[in-house]
Amino acid sequence: MTVLVSDTSVIIDLERADLLDEMFLLPFEFAVPDLLYVRELEGELGDRLMARGLRVEELTVSELRRATGVNRQHQKLSVPDTFAFAIAESRTWTLLTGDGILRELAAAKQIAMHGVLWLFDQMADGDHVQFDRLHGGLTRLFAHPRCRLPANEVRHRLTRFAR
Repeated sequence: MTVLVSDTSVIIDLERADLLDEMFLLPFEFAVPDLLYVRELEGELGDRLMARGLRVEELTVSELRRATGVNRQHQKLSVPDTFAFAIAESRTWTLLTGDGILRELAAAKQIAMHGVLWLFDQMADGDHVQFDRLHGGLTRLFAHPRCRLPANEVRHRLTRFAR
């Protein structure tokens, strides 16, 4: 089964859309680095995610070295983001991220990568979630003041989900 290693932004976006539980209906395994879990998810949210199947992965020594090197080269990336990058790169897992710098780095290193809109598409294409739930979730997410999703891509999907 394909493993998708996520940064926090994707999880936060799906929480804002009230579609976190639906994410786990998809035919993927979801993982986060242990440091990301401890710093950003531990507690009620983290417990809920782990109960649904979220994997918390510890970095190997070489992955930790790689994450440290990436952090030195790209100081605008958070340490948890560099951990997610290092895991995705070394284990050839797909990276889930909404962070622009992390996306650019993954593309430069030819690491498979997707964002939250791709997850919406997966939920719609696999009939995992009804379109009205996807429409409502994406509408909530897009209305959030910190949402930085491309408006044209969001509108396209909202039209699709309005069927």
